[in-house]
Amino acid sequence: MIDLRNLEKYRENNRIEAKKALGGLPHSLWETYSAFANTLGGLILLGVVENKDKSLCAIDLPDPEKLIREFFELVNDPKKASVNILSDKDVTVENVDSKRIVVIRVPRADRACKPVYVEGDPQNSYRRNGEGDYKCTAEELEAMYRDASAQTQDMLVLEKSGLEVFNSETLASYRQRMREARPGHVWNSLRDEEFLLKIGAAGIGEDSKPHPTRAGLLTFGNEYDVKNEFPHFSLVFREEQNPQSRTDGVFSSGNVYGFYFGVCGRLQSDPEVRCDASVAGALKEALTNCLVNADYCGRGGVEIVRKRGGITLTNPGSFRIGIDEAKSGGFSDPRNGAMQKIFNLIDIGERTGSGIPNIFRVWREKKWAEPAFSQSFEPDRITLSLPFEKSGDKKDTLKPGGKRIFELQKETVIEFLTDKAAAKTKEVADSLGVSPQRARAILSKLIAEGFVIADGKGRARTYRMKW
Repeated sequence: MIDLRNLEKYRENNRIEAKKALGGLPHSLWETYSAFANTLGGLILLGVVENKDKSLCAIDLPDPEKLIREFFELVNDPKKASVNILSDKDVTVENVDSKRIVVIRVPRADRACKPVYVEGDPQNSYRRNGEGDYKCTAEELEAMYRDASAQTQDMLVLEKSGLEVFNSETLASYRQRMREARPGHVWNSLRDEEFLLKIGAAGIGEDSKPHPTRAGLLTFGNEYDVKNEFPHFSLVFREEQNPQSRTDGVFSSGNVYGFYFGVCGRLQSDPEVRCDASVAGALKEALTNCLVNADYCGRGGVEIVRKRGGITLTNPGSFRIGIDEAKSGGFSDPRNGAMQKIFNLIDIGERTGSGIPNIFRVWREKKWAEPAFSQSFEPDRITLSLPFEKSGDKKDTLKPGGKRIFELQKETVIEFLTDKAAAKTKEVADSLGVSPQRARAILSKLIAEGFVIADGKGRARTYRMKW
């Protein structure tokens, strides 16, 4: 919740929308409701106007309770909103400088509810960016519908393809690993066709014949066949040990199985990984999590980058559950559940939601800077940053003089952060045109004042507004 006592310090952004609402509920409110629900959630402030300098100012609503009653009547009407994701506590009357406003706290919708649309038409689905609400593209709608399904998207049987799409060497390698992981298992004696059906890499089509599933094609397929089904498919591992070069070492693969083991082999050359089994295990969890949660229909592909001091793992797609939920563990909701099962059969990955908490635990034990998640949009992409550096920044002190300038810089930082889901120190410093040390000092003050929250430590630390 934002600090309403300092409303003037906030700006409209991807998480805050102000509406005057003196004439009743504005029509544009519903577009914002849809946009917040389909993106990261946000606050709709009724009885708040934007001044010429972009600051927010409360005006007194004559009958806020009536607005709330009208709002709930409409949000519960399927002709107005496809679903009501709010409870009574999400819509309240608040006092700001003795003026009454209505605050509507719109959460991020569960994937099963998306897309959240208005006026009875899925084409009236919106998302939010820093500039306001925009109608979802066909690509974004398709991604939300894929994620909304109870059956994960990789279970789909590809009836136009035959079992010849499987790479024989990859399949033979997998079967050997399964014999080692599960000696004596009855599936080990099956013919390839029966084996593929058992592990979920193939399924029976309407013609009563076996065909590859999406999971099977992605995991074991020939590169040409994979790209024929997934035009944006790309798996790249890049080493950037030399700051002057982006091409120290590049590795790519035609299928997910080959990529996983190729990356694992390259990471073993890192002394931080080779000498510590817990770090190696955590990195394998991170890599598996990246691969089984990627939206292979989305743009951008999977990219793993090993830099000096850390590793970043990026995959196409949005979060299926909240970041805090993933970090706390106990619940697993992979985008590619069938692929996860295939990896689990050779003892790769976990199934109880403990993978992400384990990564954070290992990093704490190593006293490294905390891992950090970030999400970008258009196209949707998720990045996990894993630093190999000790946590803790040097203590910053404010340079003398310029109290008024410091206050102005604080306001600029608030404005900058309200337009972003999260930002690193360097991004904040660049926006102000100051040193990272000065930016950290300003951010520390905003944290102390309750405006900003910090996630992670060291170079991986990110800052976001407190909502």
